[in-house]
Amino acid sequence: MEVYSEILGNVNNSDDWNHKLQNVEIEHIFLDQWAAQKSRLLAKGDQGNEYPIALKRGSQVTDGDIIYYSPKDNKAVVIKIELNPVLVIDLSDLVTKSPEDIIRITVELAHAIGNQHWPAVVKGTTVYVPLTVTEKVMLTVIDTHHIEGIKYQFKKGQEVISNLEPQEIRKLFGGASHEIHGFEHGHAHSHNHSHSTGHTHTHYDENGNPHTHTH
Repeated sequence: MEVYSEILGNVNNSDDWNHKLQNVEIEHIFLDQWAAQKSRLLAKGDQGNEYPIALKRGSQVTDGDIIYYSPKDNKAVVIKIELNPVLVIDLSDLVTKSPEDIIRITVELAHAIGNQHWPAVVKGTTVYVPLTVTEKVMLTVIDTHHIEGIKYQFKKGQEVISNLEPQEIRKLFGGASHEIHGFEHGHAHSHNHSHSTGHTHTHYDENGNPHTHTH
C-alpha cells in the first residue's frame, strides 16, 4: 500500500490547482480537528479507499491539502477538515461605557471563562472560545453569569478562521485537547469560593442542568 508523505498543494490557496482539478474526480478525506493534528494516520476517503498518511514529524494536514493527483487516472485526493464551532463573544458595545464598567464587565467575563478552564483568543473587541463541551452547556454557563453589555453566539469554525493568525488558529482548533476538564468528563463547572465552609462548586451536566455541592 502506498504511503502518502508529501502535500502536493492546496485547493484553498492556489488558482493553479483549482484549474488542474476542474474536471478531475476528487475523493475527499474528511477529518475532524483532532485527527488533523496527527502527522501519521490511516485515513479513509468518501469512496471507501484507505490512505496511510505519514508526514514529517511536527507537520499536520490542513483543510484543502492535496495528497494525491494523477492526470493519467484523472483523480485527486483532497483533505477536508471539519472544524468545531466557536463561541464568539462581541464586546464592541463596551466602548460606550465608563472605564470602571469596562473593567468590571471584562473581569466578570474572564471569571466566567477562566473558571471553566476554557482557552480564549482576543481579537480587538471580540473573544473567541473553542468548543470544549456541548454548545448548550457553554451557553448555559455564560447565561448564568448575566454579564451586561456583551453579545455572544456560536459560529462555524470555517467562518471565523479567516479572522485569525496561525498561532490563534492553533489555540482554538489545535490547542484544545480531550484532557480539558469540562470536555473529558462531559460537564462544565464554576467555582463559588466559600472561605468559611470550603468550596462550593456548581456543575453543569451535558443537558445544561446545574447541580451544586460543597467540599
